[in-house]
Amino acid sequence: MSIIRDTEVLRPSGLLGVGVHRPERSVPNSEIAERTGLDPDWIERRSGIRRRRYAGPDETLLMMATAAAEKALAAAGVPADRIGTVILATITSMEQMPAVAVGVAHRIGATRATAFDISAACAGFCHALALAGDLVRTGRSDHVLVIGAERMTDILDHTDRDTAFLFADGAGAVVVGPTAETGIGPTVWRADGSRNAALKMTAPWHDGTGERPERLPAITMSGWKVYRWATNELVPAAHEMLERAGVTTDDLDAFIPHQANMLITDFVAEQLGLTGRTAIARDIVTSGNSSAASIPMAMEELLSSGRAPSGGLALLVGFGAGLLFAGQVVRLP
Repeated sequence: MSIIRDTEVLRPSGLLGVGVHRPERSVPNSEIAERTGLDPDWIERRSGIRRRRYAGPDETLLMMATAAAEKALAAAGVPADRIGTVILATITSMEQMPAVAVGVAHRIGATRATAFDISAACAGFCHALALAGDLVRTGRSDHVLVIGAERMTDILDHTDRDTAFLFADGAGAVVVGPTAETGIGPTVWRADGSRNAALKMTAPWHDGTGERPERLPAITMSGWKVYRWATNELVPAAHEMLERAGVTTDDLDAFIPHQANMLITDFVAEQLGLTGRTAIARDIVTSGNSSAASIPMAMEELLSSGRAPSGGLALLVGFGAGLLFAGQVVRLP
């Protein structure tokens, strides 16, 4: 009987460049308050958000993902024809098929790449990054383009007092490729389907018989359940991410969690014992919660502002609907 041969060898992989697209429209808390009756100051105290970005009609999911991808390629100095795989994390594509990633690959000229989308909600970017790192390490692809892109406003009930003030739009991308030293640490991830009712859609697109709901499904969330789960699960998970990467909190130059809520970020940072040496991502203040796009967008903000150094170590932690989480230590591009 013939034996399948696998001649691929392991090699280090890492992040080579990052790029983002931030929608032009910036929406203040006062505008949200007009629709929901919430107090603008309460919104900031509850979430940390002062403004958030809403995509315009011309800022489609494909357009934003492509713009972020092109900037990441330019930052990495990698031409599109060297991309072997495009992975796009999103939960807001309004088309079942084809994958948005296929459109991005076509638009940027990555003619030799395969492309696919993944759905892991707000942890999608860290899931995609884990796949990309392994593809490069095993030689399946020399370079992988990882994108998180969302138009959360398309699945948002703008009158819902539990969600309308949180979610926003945007896209962020990184290029993953071979590096001299390990640049992506082991991924720690887990899913708890027993808690899926805490963050989900109000209804399926149809009930299995073809009957469709009178109103389009929208995102719904029990905020306190998500907060309690996140504060219980993320701290031990983060410690495991650090331990498996062989680093300590003292080694971290940046902490970049999913920009879900400033209260969760502050709690986890405090429990980890992070000091002033570690820059903590707070892009949520002006960008809101952009789900799978939030981590690369927050990464770019830390780097462009100079609050985190290129080549520094960062802990990424994504978490969201499932409920699930994923994260890893990375070396910043």
